[in-house]
Amino acid sequence: MAPAAGMFVEVFNPISEFTKIKVEPVGKWFEHFQAVKANEYKSHHPEENKPVDEDDDDDTSEDIELEDNSKYLKKLDPKDWKNQDHYAVLGLKKKRILASDALIKKAYRKIVLLHHPDKRRGAGEKVKDLDHDYFSCITKAYEILGTSKRQSYDSVDPEFDDDIPPSNNYSKENFFELFTPVFDANARWSTRKPVPRLGDKNSTVEEVDAFYSFWYDFDSWREFSYLDEEEKEKGENREERRWIEKQNKVARQKLKKDEMTRIRQLVDNAYTCDPRIAQFKEDEKKRKIAQKKAKEEAARLKIEEEKRKKQEALEEEQRQKEKEEEEAKLKREKEKKEKDALKKQQKKEKKLLQQICEKNNYFSSDDETKISHMKDVDRLCTLLSLKQLQDLNSELQKGDDANKKNTFLKEVESLNKQLDLEKEQLIASSQRSLSNSEEKASAKPWSPNDLQLLVKGVNVFPAGTINRWEVIVAFMEQHSTSNVKRTAKEVLAKAKDLQKRSGNLRDQINKSAYENLEKTQKKIEVTVAEQSAPTERFDSPSEESASPAAWSAEEQQLLEQALKTYPSSTPERWDKIASCLPGREKKDCMRRYKELVEMVKAKKAAQATVAKK
Repeated sequence: MAPAAGMFVEVFNPISEFTKIKVEPVGKWFEHFQAVKANEYKSHHPEENKPVDEDDDDDTSEDIELEDNSKYLKKLDPKDWKNQDHYAVLGLKKKRILASDALIKKAYRKIVLLHHPDKRRGAGEKVKDLDHDYFSCITKAYEILGTSKRQSYDSVDPEFDDDIPPSNNYSKENFFELFTPVFDANARWSTRKPVPRLGDKNSTVEEVDAFYSFWYDFDSWREFSYLDEEEKEKGENREERRWIEKQNKVARQKLKKDEMTRIRQLVDNAYTCDPRIAQFKEDEKKRKIAQKKAKEEAARLKIEEEKRKKQEALEEEQRQKEKEEEEAKLKREKEKKEKDALKKQQKKEKKLLQQICEKNNYFSSDDETKISHMKDVDRLCTLLSLKQLQDLNSELQKGDDANKKNTFLKEVESLNKQLDLEKEQLIASSQRSLSNSEEKASAKPWSPNDLQLLVKGVNVFPAGTINRWEVIVAFMEQHSTSNVKRTAKEVLAKAKDLQKRSGNLRDQINKSAYENLEKTQKKIEVTVAEQSAPTERFDSPSEESASPAAWSAEEQQLLEQALKTYPSSTPERWDKIASCLPGREKKDCMRRYKELVEMVKAKKAAQATVAKK
């Protein structure tokens, strides 16, 4: 609808959002901006007479002498900025990594003043659009070197020489001339400062060890993100950016690994060619040889000293032995003399007794009694000691004939009583020995089955079991087929007797007991198998027929620990238990477990029987 004549029409259009643009002054406008800033600073700081944007160590941009890089700049392709030498772009090709951040900033400002498109146009030069003009290369160089990206570029500095001296005779002859500059150049990558120098031929062992320890444990900050083939920001979505980042990370890690291999090869070559290492090894070898010789000499002296002491000990022992033999000889001679004197004295006393008795007509007028008394005199001379003979002779020499006869008869009666007492003791001892032999002969016989039960009971109820032998007796009564009642004393005596026997006999009894146990166990398993469907808890008949090897104490401990580790609720329990016992299968573990269960049941039953008694 068209507006009527004379009507005022207002048209409103939404205004787009304002865009903030960062503008950097250049050319004469930059100079004007600097002057304004300087005047403002001076007005607020009249005591200082320095430009406002000047750092403590800065000079004016005009004081920097840059390399002439005009020809190089004009050859640059803005699209190939990644392959350009950024230091050469800013006129710092010779300074490179040694250039400070302030110097890079100054160089950038001066380069901008010299090569800005506006200034070049003002000078009549034909300038391309910004995307194709080399000025964008200057901006890109400062964007790399003036920010945290500088480290990534320095890491791949094209001017840095990655070559390392080889390990050969030439390198050994010119070691310090070849390796010193290489180590100094590679020291720039170290994160730890200061970096030890290679030194010279006069360096000490400690200095050389510290140098190689540092470089063998070298920590490099060099990284290779600058060589990423694709930039993550170019990804269209998050998944693509992640894929790009992953590919870049793999490439960086490979380059980092190659770099550390290069450093390690450099250190290895240096260590191989280092004349000081060879000298240190030679000195160490000589030191060890000297030390070995000193040890051998000390050992030789020690052996000689031991031989000397041993010889002295042998001589002393020989002297002592000779002395002891001499003393023993004198003692034997003395004892012989004493014994001879004693015999002589005893013979004298015997002769005196015979003379006294003979003089007194042997104290009898009857021939028969006289003969008996003569026999008694002979027995007295044979059986009485010297002291007794002396006392008897002394008594017989006193008093009248009646007293002498009484003394004689009294001594004979005393001797007869003593002989009768000794005879009775001998007869009693003989009777006791005969009784013991008869008791042993009448002891209850032990069948092979009872012996096997005894061996099994001793193994099931070890030392420390309460009322052990009574429990073993009860165990044997429960399982014996001979119906022979035995006491704990008899069982203990038989167990001791078995221990004294030969090893082969004990082994045969143990083997028989084990075979009977296996037969009983197989009968139980066959009965259970007939009553229920077969499960993994029972073995096949062919497997049951195989006789298992005996369990060692170490295997028994491993089985008990595995049973505790994997309770009955554990899936595939017996497979896991068998994996804990090398050389044992699942069926062996299950069979042993059932044997232990039967032993525990038998043990409890025997103990309960004893407790009831």
